[in-house]
Amino acid sequence: MPTNNILILVGSLRANSTNQQLAEAIALNAPVQVDVIIHEPLGNIPFYNEDIDVEGHVPAAAAALRAATKKADTLLLVTPEHNGTIPAVLKNAIDWLSRPYGEGALKGKPTAVIGAAFGQYGGIWAQDEVRKAIGIAGARVLNDVSLAVPGSLARFAEVHPKDDAEVVKQIKGVLDAIAEARCMAAP
Repeated sequence: MPTNNILILVGSLRANSTNQQLAEAIALNAPVQVDVIIHEPLGNIPFYNEDIDVEGHVPAAAAALRAATKKADTLLLVTPEHNGTIPAVLKNAIDWLSRPYGEGALKGKPTAVIGAAFGQYGGIWAQDEVRKAIGIAGARVLNDVSLAVPGSLARFAEVHPKDDAEVVKQIKGVLDAIAEARCMAAP
């Protein structure tokens, strides 16, 4: 089976973010044929503005995000929930990836959304909003791939997600579902 390159974008800027930890757990549990790359923090990317999205003058952080996304076979967005919706840094990244209109880096890219949140539902509202945004932006949304970890601050206060057997089992299910979706899409 060929290697699957998964690029992870984390929608949190916090140094000890439970979503960053979840991304790290995914990288640690990826099978041999899966290369997982966690993209640099999204806070370095300026807010999307068509005036600065000019060929040859795109800000370096935005250009790097686009290049990494184009290179990846699959995109995995790991998001917290901010006030019941998508974090601004993740929405901004999606905006950059959606351009140029109709030809952005997300076009046709198999993309899954998972996450952890403090609340009792694990951030499912934010995940639904992210799926909506990436679908409109042109991604091929993997709706059957899901993982929502509720109460993440308490759950991961003493234990990293990589050491939580239930979460690791769910991560392996996410990786299997991404691999299956990628195989089904291959010519």
